[in-house]
This record gives sequence, C-alpha cells and structure tokens, in this order.
Amino acid sequence: MKSKVYTLTGDKGTTSLVGGTRVSKDDVRVEAYGTVDELNAHLGMLALHCPDDMPQQAMLLRKIQNKLFNIGAYLATENTAEDAPVYGLKEEDVAQIEQMIDLMDEALPPFRGFILPGGSTFSAQCDICRTVTRRAERRIITLCNKVPVSQLVLRCLNRLSDFFFVLARFNNVTHDFDEIYWDKNA
Repeated sequence: MKSKVYTLTGDKGTTSLVGGTRVSKDDVRVEAYGTVDELNAHLGMLALHCPDDMPQQAMLLRKIQNKLFNIGAYLATENTAEDAPVYGLKEEDVAQIEQMIDLMDEALPPFRGFILPGGSTFSAQCDICRTVTRRAERRIITLCNKVPVSQLVLRCLNRLSDFFFVLARFNNVTHDFDEIYWDKNA
C-alpha cells in the first residue's frame, strides 16, 4: 500500500528530526538542513543545464547532489557529534572538489576585479548555488554554536562555494561569454 505524502503531523509548525524528537520548523537545525536541501534543488537546475562539453563537471555535480543529501540527513539527526562520521561523506570528496577547482582554474585568466554574477544562464545558476551554499554554511555555523557538528561538513560547504565560483568563470571563459566586472562608478 502506498503511503500518503501528507501526514498532518506538521500542521502546527513542528517537524520530526531523525530520532523522533519534534522541533519547531524554524529550529536552527531545520534551518541548516533545509538550506542544504534548497541548495540541492538549485544544484538540480544547474546540472540540467551543464554544457555537453563539460562531462567531468556534470558527473561531479550529480555526485555533489548525493553528498548534499548525506549532509542533510546528518544535520537532521539529533545528537550529532563533532567527530561523528557523516555517512557517505569523506575527506576524499572534498579533495575531489579541490582537484576540479584546480583543473578549471588553470584555464582561467587572473582576476581583474570583482566579477558580477551572470555572463551566461549556466554561470548565473552557478552564482545562485554559490550564494545559497554560503547561506547554508552560515546556518550550519549557527547550529555549531548550539551542538557539535562535523568539521568535514563545514569544509565541504566552504569548498563548494569556491567550486561554484570557479565553475561559473570556467563556463563563461571556455564558452566565450564576457565576464562582467564590477564598476564601482556605475
């Protein structure tokens, strides 16, 4: 028998953490994993528009989506510990993101100033992912002030924001879209 999508248990503004504890839907933990979920939704849109000539990046985007689900599940679990493993997330995952950043960055010209979001639709979506990643990171840091959280989660998100920034630039440069530099006198 198929279960119903709606349970009615959240109608009064609460939700259950993994483990059963009910908390307010605006609880700091819910804000943290909810923002990671929002990032994953934006990443789904980004992955749909990844250029065909960027298969390595496309594969990494899908892998990151799975890792974000792991991070969300970890954050939704009550009684996390700073040294507790995050199922499905390893140091090698962060290293893979760093390697892709380095690979793409080698093909880019040096910065001439601050770059405005945009250039192309794909790069603009990268910038949305970058800014939502930063917000997720802030929400997780707020959670860290209340309960222990794995530092691997923070490292991963910090690296992801860098990845999205470089991916946006890489796409614009390799596909001949202009990088739009900030004009403080505009």
